[in-house]
Amino acid sequence: MSNQRAKLSEQMKTYRVQGFTCANCAGKFEKNVKKLPGVQDAKVNFGASKISVYGDATIEELEKAGAFENLKVTPEKSAPHVSQEVTGDTKEEKVPFYKKYSTLLYSTSFLVLGYLSYFVNGEENLLTTLLFLASMLVGGLSLFKVGLQNLLRFEFDMKTLMTVAVIGGAIIGEWGEVAIVVILFAISEELERFSMDRARNSIRSLMEIAPKEALVRRNGQEIMIHVDDIVVGDIMIVKPGEKIAMDGVVVNGHSAVNQAAITGESVPVGKTVDDDVFAGTLNEEGLLEVKITKLVEDTTISKIIHLVEEAQGERAPSQAFVDKFAKYYTPIIMIIAALVVIVPPLLLGGSWETWIYQGLAVLVVGCPCALVISTPISIVSAIGNAAKKGVLVKGGVYLEEMGALKAIAFDKTGTLTKGVPVVTDFNVLNNHMNKRELLAIITALEFRSQHPLASAIMKKAEEENISYSDVLVENFSSITGKGIKGIVNGVTYYIGSPKLFKELLTGDFDKGLEQNVTVLQNQGKTAMIIGTEKEILGVIAVADEVRESSKEIIHKLHQLGIRKTIMLTGDNKGTAKAIGSHVGVSDIRADLMPQDKLDYIKQLRSEYGNVAMVGDGVNDAPALAASTVGIAMGGAGTDTALETADVALMGDDLRKLPFTVKLSRKALNIIKANITFAIAIKFIALLLVIPGWLTLWIAILSDMGATIIVALNGLRLMRVKE
Repeated sequence: MSNQRAKLSEQMKTYRVQGFTCANCAGKFEKNVKKLPGVQDAKVNFGASKISVYGDATIEELEKAGAFENLKVTPEKSAPHVSQEVTGDTKEEKVPFYKKYSTLLYSTSFLVLGYLSYFVNGEENLLTTLLFLASMLVGGLSLFKVGLQNLLRFEFDMKTLMTVAVIGGAIIGEWGEVAIVVILFAISEELERFSMDRARNSIRSLMEIAPKEALVRRNGQEIMIHVDDIVVGDIMIVKPGEKIAMDGVVVNGHSAVNQAAITGESVPVGKTVDDDVFAGTLNEEGLLEVKITKLVEDTTISKIIHLVEEAQGERAPSQAFVDKFAKYYTPIIMIIAALVVIVPPLLLGGSWETWIYQGLAVLVVGCPCALVISTPISIVSAIGNAAKKGVLVKGGVYLEEMGALKAIAFDKTGTLTKGVPVVTDFNVLNNHMNKRELLAIITALEFRSQHPLASAIMKKAEEENISYSDVLVENFSSITGKGIKGIVNGVTYYIGSPKLFKELLTGDFDKGLEQNVTVLQNQGKTAMIIGTEKEILGVIAVADEVRESSKEIIHKLHQLGIRKTIMLTGDNKGTAKAIGSHVGVSDIRADLMPQDKLDYIKQLRSEYGNVAMVGDGVNDAPALAASTVGIAMGGAGTDTALETADVALMGDDLRKLPFTVKLSRKALNIIKANITFAIAIKFIALLLVIPGWLTLWIAILSDMGATIIVALNGLRLMRVKE
């Protein structure tokens, strides 16, 4: 089976599709493509306007399968050397307004002439009827083609409803109204297409971020090369003010780089030798020489675009509900329309003409345009907006679940804290000892210790320009579980825990010092004492520094109504309590192994339902997977975080979290409002049938109005700010 799947994926080709008006049409196109002789399977991504085809099919065959909607199909870039004209990057040609909407304009012209003839020559005049008929045929030809095919196949969708309504209206002689219905339906479809395109533009703008060419040094020469021809190991030269075209690592130069395109952070980041840089970011100051580490299709920005497009195609739970609802809804509307036509004349002695007209109006009202577009447009807008702000949401499912979160668990190290230990306190307790000299001795000893906290002390010495490499240490040794010792200038120095010095200085251990150490430990710091066999010389404390933004973020999340925030850590209870109470989380769990974190997340889910876990996506992958929504930090730097998390914060910055919760909640509310509004409008219009007030005009205007309002409401998600 896996072999078969691998073969299929080898044969998979992806195409971009232009011209989708609605999700239903996308579904129909998928069905048609699946029926093609060389095709084993096909999957349409309506959000990203793409189709993946497993098997062999020519462009002509695919366009024939989409002829009902006049779809245009272009291959997405499949090989590294596909010419620029064929790639997904091709710009859509600008078509003049009058050409793009010529059918609609001609149809409207005939309609206007029809009404002029109606007022001059009267309704029964042949010219009036012919002008209305011309307007209908010009504006609704594609609609009728599809509608009639559907009728013959007993497939019921919007176009079937409209076709039956139009034919029925023409039979009872309502030429003028039917022509208006056809035009308004065509306008409504164009508006749907336009609003979905607007929503998709958020991704198109991401595609255009990275330059298509770069200056590369090869064989001692500097040449401009298309990104497709750049290989791993090439040296790219990026001048000040230029955008970086490829992912790589700096081998020469230093500069400040604006990474807003990837991380959403507008503050430029300093870059020097051995730092990673990303395609699509802006080099602001110095000249950089960058060694290419990834091909163009593997760059971080390409990955983001790919994942966002996949996400926009993922069906959200509310979308699944709408699809299910629409499946039964259309046949039910046809049955209601038939009952409206038959029951009043037969049982209540009503006029056949009046009730046939009412029945046709019911068909038009029944068009589920607004309902069908209500969810996809909201999802595409929200995911696109989040991507631009440096938050990658992997699908509508996670967007909806983020909006319903009740509890959020945070990994401590590297999430609430910076994950890098720093020296926080250094006190010299011996007046005869020089502070710089003592720090040099401590650093020389720690340099040899391989202790995890040694790096913090070495960093402190470097910051203060204290040289420690020339300090001669003899007879260095580690005292297991207690500390280290070594001889410098004939004196034996010890660094370690209070326990070590209690043993060394029997009876002389200062109670005040012990208290001082306890205070530091209660603040979540690791305190070490330095001294000799005779006296204590100083105390140095090291801690994992809390991010400046952590406290403010936890506060904001509580304000947003998150009921519980929990810090999970493998650290001891003292450190955990100090950091947890400083940032303000509502619960703290310490001394946890990865398995304990996983069990605790499961317990939280049974208690609160929707739970998010925020971590770095590497060592807490099991807990991220077990939560309702796994949120990983620093996605730009690690492919693991991009792949494993449901939501990735591209920058190493928690400040995007409250924005993501706010955006998700707004999306959830807008989707619910759209669905409720779309169904309510239909229901109200249907109630007008009872007194016989429903006209074709009201029917089509209620449908069109609902579609416009729903689309505009969904597009509001593109404007949500941090």
